[in-house]
Amino acid sequence: MFHPVPIDSGATRISNLQPTAVNAILAETRICQAQGKPLISLMRGEPDFPTPAHIVEASIRALRNGRTSYPDNRGEKTFREAVARKLERDNRLQFEPRNEVLATTGATQGVYAALMAMINEGDEVLLPDPVYDAYQSPIRLAGGRIKTVASEIRDGRFVLTEEALERAWSPAVKAMILNTPWNPAGTVLTHAELQNITAFCERRNLFLISDEIYEAITYGEATHVSPLEVAPGLRHRCVLVNSLSKTYSMTGWRVGYCAGPVALMEAMFLVLAQSSRGPATFIQDAAAEALTGSQDCVAAMREEYTRRRAQVIDRLPGVPVMAPEGGFFAMVDVRESQIPSNEIRQRLMHEYGVVVVHGAAYGAGGEGTLRVSFASGGENLARGLDRLRDGLAEILRSPR
Repeated sequence: MFHPVPIDSGATRISNLQPTAVNAILAETRICQAQGKPLISLMRGEPDFPTPAHIVEASIRALRNGRTSYPDNRGEKTFREAVARKLERDNRLQFEPRNEVLATTGATQGVYAALMAMINEGDEVLLPDPVYDAYQSPIRLAGGRIKTVASEIRDGRFVLTEEALERAWSPAVKAMILNTPWNPAGTVLTHAELQNITAFCERRNLFLISDEIYEAITYGEATHVSPLEVAPGLRHRCVLVNSLSKTYSMTGWRVGYCAGPVALMEAMFLVLAQSSRGPATFIQDAAAEALTGSQDCVAAMREEYTRRRAQVIDRLPGVPVMAPEGGFFAMVDVRESQIPSNEIRQRLMHEYGVVVVHGAAYGAGGEGTLRVSFASGGENLARGLDRLRDGLAEILRSPR
């Protein structure tokens, strides 16, 4: 197992940080590969599609036009205007691009800046359990403490109840982070579910950080709804965070955005200005093209993810797969085995050569599950699922 090396640092805040589950497992896989063990990864959330050609061409045009100087620290005007048009078109939300939209180098930076603008030392932040573990360190860096909201598995999907939200609340709670579609759970929160959550936030006077990075990847009747569309009364206490990484297969471009009320955007701008000028000007030009140009590429990628989702379910007979409503992760339910999910993950890697993430990495609520990524398809997915199927059959049949 990966063990982080202690850092000799004068900053005590570093002791509260830890590698993300994916980075920790990546370190483990490199050791295995260095020993000559061939591995197939069904772990990472990185689309294997090339960035669509019209977006790449927009970047090349910008470079040829000399768009290589410092960007506007808030984000280039054309990009912020493109974000505002996208939010009105897709989410039925209106934001003033001049002072209610900021460019960020990915969604992660947006979450961090929002936390720094919202919370004080000792404030508590609510996190659904399980949830993307990279939210934890920014909360701690901002001086906050994590309070988990226990989820339940009902009818094959993770849910958050009003009772669980109230149990987690305390007078020290200042904010909540919400992710829909929900990584790793695969749940797309319904209008009714969002009504309960946003009503709770309004009742308890909480800030809300709404991470909507997987919004374009939904299946069947599931449809992404932004919390702000459900609860416009939360407008002055909510920051919407998004990026182009998943929707447009632009993970390496590092471009995202935040939208929210002027006061919060001004505070976040001060935070961002200390650490980054923001994405390069030519990258923001390409991002503006992505948001305002043809969306056929988004539909085509969603269709392919739909096929891969079905492939995951079909290739794992006899193993309960919680069919995701959104995103490109499927949670495999191995709770009946009563084997710790990390133990199963390690055996799958070392004995069967397939890499997944154990559900417990995302919180106690994920114990008894494994997160399987179908962001990468083709031969990698087919061979990986065969190894996963065979490995689980053996492990679950004779656990020790």
